Amino acid sequence: MMNKNKKRSSGQAVGSSFIIHRSSFGRTIARASLLAIAFMFPANGWAQKYPDRPVRIIVAFPPGGFVDLGARLVAGPLGAALGQQVVIDNRGGAGGIVGTEVAARAAPDGHTLVVGSAGTHAVNQSLYRKLPYNVLRDFQPIARLADAPSILAVHPSFPARSVKDLVALARARPGEILYASAGSGTSTHLAAALFEHLARVKFVHVPYKGGGPMIVDVVAGQVPVTFGTAASVSPHMKSGRLRGLAVTSGQRSAVLPDLPTIAESGVPGYEMLNWLGLFAPAGTPRAVVEKLNAEILRVVRSPELRERLNASGAEPSPLGTGEFAAFVKSEVEKWGKVVAATGMTAE
Repeated sequence: MMNKNKKRSSGQAVGSSFIIHRSSFGRTIARASLLAIAFMFPANGWAQKYPDRPVRIIVAFPPGGFVDLGARLVAGPLGAALGQQVVIDNRGGAGGIVGTEVAARAAPDGHTLVVGSAGTHAVNQSLYRKLPYNVLRDFQPIARLADAPSILAVHPSFPARSVKDLVALARARPGEILYASAGSGTSTHLAAALFEHLARVKFVHVPYKGGGPMIVDVVAGQVPVTFGTAASVSPHMKSGRLRGLAVTSGQRSAVLPDLPTIAESGVPGYEMLNWLGLFAPAGTPRAVVEKLNAEILRVVRSPELRERLNASGAEPSPLGTGEFAAFVKSEVEKWGKVVAATGMTAE
């Protein structure tokens, strides 16, 4: 009877967190409740019981972009490994802040995860003065999934056929050329801002609510320039509906070898690489994190996933929990300096 009462009491604490979860105090109570339960069960008990219902992976952007693609490629095989359905929940808005906040406030029991990117889990920390969460405090890194360069691409009707052409046009028409991004603070925004800073040019930023809506308008010629992810741009390059000028990585991409880098095309020192990783709310039991890490790394290292990522211009880049946590910390620091140097702002 005493054990039942303890379980019921803990359950009430967890349930009450949903009533007051809008405050940091509420999140603290929820996590404390989960930690209390963790002491009641051995670590291997958590691993054996988890997951006991479908797992939700939040994507903080609409369908169609690089983040969404990575999540969907992982969801199927991860669900098979865990023995539960893995559901993708697209929560786009505010440069990824809306969905990321939902994940930060979720119960830390491993049943709500989020795919983070260089934008949501590095750049935004410095780009926005008041975030409703702290990347390093409110999330537990699980594993890095993949990375890919962005592609500087233009509509075929746009006169630039190279990076040097674009720079020359932008200098001749300062503040006139439009570029599309997947939203303020996203990798597409960061890539363009870094380009403006190093090439000493000025564009006009047109932010969209995700990579899908962005690429639709660029392909239609509504906005002529983008620094889109390889996943969103590559298919349209192959069909001739977009012209790729260069990749944003420091070295040529193994899956896009014919495209030069921006650095070798006349903007020395330029480098920007997109990355994706899986995160859980802070306070998620260690046994659950370790189980997720093991299964995710197995999926990411599979030949099948490599082939599917390569088809979209991306490559697997697996990192374990400790390495990934250190990487995220270094990214927050790195892009904090870039944001300060470039004067990037969130519209």
